[in-house]
Amino acid sequence: MSYLFREGRSSDESQLQALGLISYGQFDDILTDENRDKLHTVLTSENLYQDLLKISKCFVCETDKEIVGMAYLIPKGNPTEIFHADWSYIRMVGVNPKFGGNGIGKQLMQMCIDFAKNNNEKIIALHTSEFMYAARSIYENLGFRQVCEVAPRYGMKYWLYKLEL
Repeated sequence: MSYLFREGRSSDESQLQALGLISYGQFDDILTDENRDKLHTVLTSENLYQDLLKISKCFVCETDKEIVGMAYLIPKGNPTEIFHADWSYIRMVGVNPKFGGNGIGKQLMQMCIDFAKNNNEKIIALHTSEFMYAARSIYENLGFRQVCEVAPRYGMKYWLYKLEL
């Protein structure tokens, strides 16, 4: 199977939303009904992907014109309650579970790192959960280090990770 890695664009929005539901849907059995509903509400939010595409560099992986992986790098200057203003950060890394184990997540993460380096970012951060085992392994193998635990989300532990460039 061949994969095409490229920048995401606004015309991909519906496929990105579908991928979000598929990739994060694999955790449905782990979450309580209430927290599963909260996550679903976020993933189906009318503006989530539009807003991410406006402020980030989106990278996608596709095969046969179907997007099967995504990751967003938000540049510094977009602080949140977790991320400092002088940090870039990664959001919504997702891979369709049918395509897991093929290096797609790692390649998308590397694209984010390379883009950040080329744009003189000094720090890339991300947050991840206790149930995202494969993702945490990828992040740690790429040099991200756990900084601290952050407020729980969806009833699960979350940690802040950082990579100094």
